[in-house]
Order: sequence, then structure tokens, then C-alpha cells
Amino acid sequence: MINFNSKIVLCGGAGLVGMNLVHRLIQRGHTNICVIDKHKANLKILKNIFPEVSNIYGDLSQHGEWENSFKDAEILVMLQAQIGGNKLDEFKENNIDSTKNILNCYKKFGLSRLVHVSSSVVKSEADDYYSQTKNQQELLVQNSGIVCPILRPTLMFGWFDRKHLGWLSRFMKKVPIFPVPGKGNYIRQPLYVGDFCNIIISCIGNNSLNGIYNISGMEKVFYIDIITHVKKAINSNTLVIKIPYTLFYILLHTWSLFDKNPPFTVKQLQALVIKEEFEITDWPQIFNIKSTSYVNAINETFNDSTFSKVTLDF
Repeated sequence: MINFNSKIVLCGGAGLVGMNLVHRLIQRGHTNICVIDKHKANLKILKNIFPEVSNIYGDLSQHGEWENSFKDAEILVMLQAQIGGNKLDEFKENNIDSTKNILNCYKKFGLSRLVHVSSSVVKSEADDYYSQTKNQQELLVQNSGIVCPILRPTLMFGWFDRKHLGWLSRFMKKVPIFPVPGKGNYIRQPLYVGDFCNIIISCIGNNSLNGIYNISGMEKVFYIDIITHVKKAINSNTLVIKIPYTLFYILLHTWSLFDKNPPFTVKQLQALVIKEEFEITDWPQIFNIKSTSYVNAINETFNDSTFSKVTLDF
């Protein structure tokens, strides 16, 4: 039986998955949640929305006071990740060094349950800093000797999305023309973060759920159709146009010269156009949850009265 007073530590919990997970944990009755993150602005947003949650500022790639949060904890969810950017050092620090420190703390303080959020990119043909360091991160967890579930989600969307569909929607509201690289007919399997959080919660409450799980969206959607669905959901008047891949690449490269932390990089563009599809497993059956249809998830993401208007800092 789940002890709703057990302390749950969410490393990197002030982002897309973390914020949604906090909401759903509270809904389920969990009362002892601790979020550790180094993004001060987003920790402040979390505190304003969920004042009952303990939030701690800390750089997980460095030793510090944040480690003391593990002393009386039982459950750990590893969410921390460097997703975008152009600096390899940042990916190493936030995806690899942080994981080494966190796993050491888990063992040192004798926690009883770990849930690791990996990524579908470890099975992808993409070869960028994100995929390289997420591969190394997952290997660290596999070789740690800790029996746990390793979840590999595909591209996620939902409330508090500051990078993917969330960024696209905000960009779409600001510009009269929205460019799409090439024909835009790249298959994607977007995963609703609400469903993914329910999977994490199932793993927390069921110690028999261990090993590697590939978690993709149940529906395959063309990238250009995703853009069209977002446009419709937010009632945008922007004109969606297709432009040659090479021109799109040049524009992104030029943007990166003026923005140290661009929301979309040339490496991500290269990953976007790779032709690949991920297996669709019966995760609703495995984790005993109900999946949300893609259309309903899009509408909930952008038209919910409670969280749709909350924007995390980039």
C-alpha cells in the first residue's frame, strides 16, 4: 500500500514533467514532495502554484546543501536534463555529472525507490549532444546496481511546456508567418505529459515495474499537422509556409550567433528530419492507466482554465 506521507524527491522538478507530476501527485494525496532545481525563476513559479511543496535551489552537477534533502526521503524521480543548447559542457554537467551525484546520494541515504526518466533518443538515429549524453546517463543508471524502471518517452507536450509545442505556440502568436522545414512530413509520436506523469506515479506505487520501457505517443502525426493543430487550438492567424531545408538551416545558424540559448538548434533540426518511428507498446495496459487521445490532449494543453496560461521561463 502506498504511504502518501513518504517523501518524494523530484530532481529537476521545476520543468515540464516535474510541474505536471507535482500537480498529479497532490491530486492523488501525496503530502511530502521536494523539488530540487537550479532554475530560480521556475522554482518561484512552482512555489506560487504549489506552496505546500518544498522547493530547493541547487545545482545537481555540484555537491551542495541540496544533498541533505535525501536524508529522510524514500522515493526519487530523476527528471533533470539538458535538452537544448550548443555547449557540450552544459550537457555533460546536467545529464551526466548530475546523475553521478544523485545516484551517490540515493545509495548514501538508502532510498527505497528510483524512477529514472530517460529518452527515446537513446534508440534514435540522432547524433547530437542531447542523444549522446542521455545515452551515457542511462548507462550510469543501468550500471548502478539499483533495480528500477527506466522510462524512455518520446517528444512530450502539455501544461508548462516551455520548449516544444509551448514555444511553438508562443512563437506562432508573435509572427505573421510560421516556417516549416521542407515538406513537414516527418512522422512524430508526441506523448501527452499528463499520461506520462500517470506512468511515473504507477512506477512509484508498484515496485514490480522495473526495467526499460519505451513510451511513445499512441498516435503517429506528421510534424506539419502538429503545427496546424496547435494553430487551431490557440486561434492563431499566422500563415504556415514550407521553406527549403537548407534555408531553414541557415536561418537557425544565424539565429544561434545572436542567442546563446536558442530554443531550436541546427542539431535539433537535423534530428527532426530523420525518418524514424518508435514502437508503440501497450503502456496503458502495462501501467494500468488510460491514455488521452491526441486531439483531447492538445485541447487540454492550450485551453485549460487553470494551467494553460502559465509560462515557465526559458
